[in-house]
Amino acid sequence: MDTTTTATEQSTHDVISSERVEGTAVYNEAGDRLGSIDDLMIDKRSGQVRYAVLEFGGFLGIGTDRYPLPWDVLKYDTDRGGYVVPLDKERLSDAPRYPDTEVPTYTPEYSRRVNDYYGGYL
Repeated sequence: MDTTTTATEQSTHDVISSERVEGTAVYNEAGDRLGSIDDLMIDKRSGQVRYAVLEFGGFLGIGTDRYPLPWDVLKYDTDRGGYVVPLDKERLSDAPRYPDTEVPTYTPEYSRRVNDYYGGYL
C-alpha cells in the first residue's frame, strides 16, 4: 500500500513534519506577519512540542532574534497558511529572546520565565 502524500495533501492532515513547520509564517490576530518558525523545542520525555521558536526582527534575516513561544499560544490558520498568535509586535519587544548564536539551555527556570511571560495567553 502506498502511503506517500504530496505536499498539498500533507498540509491538510493533523500531523506535520517538523521540517515543514520550520519556516512557516506567524501572524498576529490583526493579520500582520510577525516572522516565521525557526525551530521547535521538544520535551525529551513526553515527546510533546513545548515551544516554537519565532524568528523576529532584523532586516533580511540579519540581526534577528529568536523568541520561544509556548506551543499552546499558536493556532494554525489554514486560510493564511501559517500560525496565528494573540500577540502584537509591542508585546514581543519585551518577551524572552536570544540571538541565533546563543541558544539558551531550557532549564526549568528558563521555561518558567517564558511561560510566566505568556501566562495570560495560554
